[in-house]
Amino acid sequence: MAKARAIVKRRKAVRNIKKITKTMQMIATAKFQKSLKRAVGTKPYTMKVRELVKELAASVGNVEHPLLRKPTAETRTNRIALIVLTSNRGLAGAYNGSVLRAATVFLKQQDAAGKTIELHVAGKKGIAYFNFQKRAISQRLEAQDTPRFDDVEKVTEHFMKEFIAGKIDSLHVAYMNFISAGSQKPEITTILPLAGVDEAAPADNKAQPGQAAPGTLVAETTYDFSPEPKALLDELLPLTVKAAMFQAYLDATTSEHVSRMVAMKSATDNADKMQKALSMQYNRARQSQITTELSEIMGGVEAMKG
Repeated sequence: MAKARAIVKRRKAVRNIKKITKTMQMIATAKFQKSLKRAVGTKPYTMKVRELVKELAASVGNVEHPLLRKPTAETRTNRIALIVLTSNRGLAGAYNGSVLRAATVFLKQQDAAGKTIELHVAGKKGIAYFNFQKRAISQRLEAQDTPRFDDVEKVTEHFMKEFIAGKIDSLHVAYMNFISAGSQKPEITTILPLAGVDEAAPADNKAQPGQAAPGTLVAETTYDFSPEPKALLDELLPLTVKAAMFQAYLDATTSEHVSRMVAMKSATDNADKMQKALSMQYNRARQSQITTELSEIMGGVEAMKG
């Protein structure tokens, strides 16, 4: 009887856990749907702004801007800034672990190259990890379920000022890039200096620079700029940096919600399987107990006949 009672208690505990994980799955699904609209909706804007900046840079020719500054031997400080985007809560599968592993590999590479790293971490999980690793954290950033552009803009402006002043050579972000609901990839993205803006890329890999591939129709687009392209670049380059940073925050948040949704669904399914297995064990234990009781009764009856 004691074994059957233990199985009943365990099955009840599994049932309660299943209710919790099912609720967490539903909450994560609702948050994911809301976050997905923001992440997917802003990506075309981010890509179009970068495309426009490239076309402006091609119109200007040799682009010179503080945000495009590439450190030289005379101006290099060997100081870089790394922002690591993690979550405040766990139960999100391999989300935090994947981002932190990618950040750790990047940190080791930069340490081996003799760089001094300013570490900025968003999320309690990342802060706890680097505290355990005894790595100094320069700044603790706030991680939000719904990132706001105003908050991200303030953080980005701070790093742009440090980059323009020559205090850091580059700015990188470690985050989980949201590709689709079934695919997320940890990445280290370079935010500063802006890469690829001052470089002209050919339209086709088979064509030489300035030439079209055989059999292809090339249409040239002519723009009229007002104000001048240089004035537009002064406005668009900071906007490009802020948009890239905000997109990283949105991708990280969306990846967190979908990872938690998948993890809680797996937990709910496992709890359901465990509940069924415990029910079968209970039935066997109860059947065995009934058989034993019947055997004892029959034995008692036979003893009384004798």
